[in-house]
Amino acid sequence: MTGAALPDTATFSEDGVRLQKVLARAGVGSRRVCEQMIDQGRIEVNGQRVKVQGMRIDPATAVVKVDGMRVMITEDLVHLALNKPRGWQSTMQDEMNRPCVGDLVAERIAAGQRLFHVGRLDAETEGLLLLTNDGELAHRLMHPSYKVRKTYLANVEGMMSRATEREMRAGVELEDGPVEIDEITTVDMNEGSSLVKIVLHEGRKHIVRRLLEHVGHPVTELVRTQIGTVQLGEQRPGTMRVLNRQEVGNLYKEVGL
Repeated sequence: MTGAALPDTATFSEDGVRLQKVLARAGVGSRRVCEQMIDQGRIEVNGQRVKVQGMRIDPATAVVKVDGMRVMITEDLVHLALNKPRGWQSTMQDEMNRPCVGDLVAERIAAGQRLFHVGRLDAETEGLLLLTNDGELAHRLMHPSYKVRKTYLANVEGMMSRATEREMRAGVELEDGPVEIDEITTVDMNEGSSLVKIVLHEGRKHIVRRLLEHVGHPVTELVRTQIGTVQLGEQRPGTMRVLNRQEVGNLYKEVGL
C-alpha cells in the first residue's frame, strides 16, 4: 500500500546495494544526507515508504522516489534534449542520405545504445526533441492519453486577431478529426506577420502547420520550445544536452512511471 512504512525486517534484495549508497550515486545527496532523508520518511521504494536504514535494493528493477519524484538510479538509462536543426530529418537513418537525427548520435548508436526519439518534427521545423533508451517513457510521452503538453513558437502570415485565438481555443475541426488546443497566444505582431505561441498535447503529422493554415495563417517558421517541463532554452541548433535529475523525474511523474 502506497505510503505504508516497511517493517524493520523488510528487504528488497539480499544481494542488492544499500539504499543510501544508491541514492548518493544518483546525485540525491551525500550518504549522510540520504540517511537523514530515509529517517524522515521521504524515500519510497516500489510504492512503499522506507524508514529504516540498511535496506538493500536492486537498482536495475527498483522504483525509487524522493518526496514523490522518481529518481533514476540505473546507470544505463539515457535522457537527452536535442535542438533539431531546420532541414534535418527526425529519423535515425535516412534512405536518401539526407542529414538526420541519427547523424548527431552516431557515436552513441555505434557504442550500442538504442535511442528512441519522442515524437517527430518535420524537416522544416526546428526545435526540441527528446531522446531516450527507455521505450516505455518514450511511448507514454508521445501518447495523447497522457496529455503531455508540447509548446511551439510559430511565425505566421497575417495579423492574428483575438477572434481567431478564441476560435482556436474553442477547438478546430481538421480533415482527420477535431483538435483540442491547450493554449494559443499572440506574442508579437509586425506588419503582415505574427509570432504565435501554441500549446498542444497531441502530435498528429504537421498538426501545428495544418491548424494555423486552417484559420488562415500559414506558417513561415516553426520551433518547438518545450515538451512537458523540459525547455529548449538557449540551446543552439544541432546541440544536445543530458537532462538533469529534476527534469527526468518530472517526465516520469507526468506519465505515471
